[in-house]
Amino acid sequence: MRTFIILWFGQLVSLLGIYVTGYALNFWIFKNTHSATQFALISLFTLLPAIIIAPLAGTLGDRWDKRSIMILSNFGAGLSLLSVALLLFFGRLEIWHIYLATVASNAFSVLQWPAYEATIAQIVPAKHLVRANGMFQLGISISQLIAPALAGFLLVIIEIKGVFILNGISFLFCLVMLLLVRLPKLQTTTKAQGLKSLVWRDALVGWNYIRTRPGLFWLLILMCIYHFVEGISIVLSTPMFLSFTSTAVLGTMLSIAGSGMLLGTALISSWGGGKRRIYTVLGFTLLSGLCMVLVGLRPDVLLCTVAAFLHFFSLPIIVSARQAIFQSKVLPDVQGRVFAVNRMLINVFLLLSYVVSGPLADNVFNPLLVTNGLLAGSIGKIIGVGPGRGIGLLFIVVGTLMTIVTITSYLSPRLRRVELELPNVISYTR
Repeated sequence: MRTFIILWFGQLVSLLGIYVTGYALNFWIFKNTHSATQFALISLFTLLPAIIIAPLAGTLGDRWDKRSIMILSNFGAGLSLLSVALLLFFGRLEIWHIYLATVASNAFSVLQWPAYEATIAQIVPAKHLVRANGMFQLGISISQLIAPALAGFLLVIIEIKGVFILNGISFLFCLVMLLLVRLPKLQTTTKAQGLKSLVWRDALVGWNYIRTRPGLFWLLILMCIYHFVEGISIVLSTPMFLSFTSTAVLGTMLSIAGSGMLLGTALISSWGGGKRRIYTVLGFTLLSGLCMVLVGLRPDVLLCTVAAFLHFFSLPIIVSARQAIFQSKVLPDVQGRVFAVNRMLINVFLLLSYVVSGPLADNVFNPLLVTNGLLAGSIGKIIGVGPGRGIGLLFIVVGTLMTIVTITSYLSPRLRRVELELPNVISYTR
């Protein structure tokens, strides 16, 4: 665990630097362009590398030394953002430079995640995998909670140039932590030794590995649907809440909801997820779906705050338990490719939710629940009509979908028994 703690702490500092710089860039772009479109493009360029580069990242993660990949990725991401800082310092920075650097920086970051996730399975005992993943989620939660306020504060005190300098220091610190550890050498299986094909074909190994194991396959499908619903909640919760409350109250609501994520990570890190982690995944996914339904039922601040808190409380528990199942059931020498397929497909569904959320709300659901709308006299009598009520109906629909999918998943013996049917395959030398 000592090696894991060193890696985790380095990643925590690096993540905080990435999130602070990301928010600072968002603030800087909007302040200088006043364009919502250019502001939104940053999110697009952040997510695209995670989809496009993921198969290659998994292949490299299995073929190359994992520590070297993480060192190279941190160096490349830091160098990408350093180029933006230099352009800004010499007064040559253009918006397209930021987009290009964002793509490059996130591409390098994507390269390291399959190697990092596979490394956790190598150095952490199987019984502590959920706790280890919980600690990783804790780092994300802390970064997401602190980064927006810290970015705004630093922009006033040291401006955007100073933010870049601090981000460079965070990458340097992470590199030092990586240099301090020695990772165990994997024993390659005979099957894996035969996988000497072209990289593009080799990248399919991760998908084929999951596809031929129904329990893992259906768990991945469940998580894709979950993250699609999660993406809709991320995009549309703020517009819906602002339809019945003020920005000041909204800030309090989001802070309480964010604290739920922090408490969820603390719980899963200390608890470990129980003996049957699939039940943990299914139970908290069901809770998350029901919370989505509650959020949409009434424009009530207290009800929505409690539901949002429980929804975000469930998120790190679900992700940590799901990841631990994959880490303990996937052969070490193909984990990079399997985890890359996981991340790629989940990000595809997340991107899809970002794309369809706005049109669904504006063109389909909101018109149904305006005064004299098609559903104003039926469903509108239960959940209300007017601004934000169409989004509320969309929340009810996707929350109900998530609930039905979760119950159906529990009734599937291959998914419910995934931890019993598939043996633990973690095998490595210390």
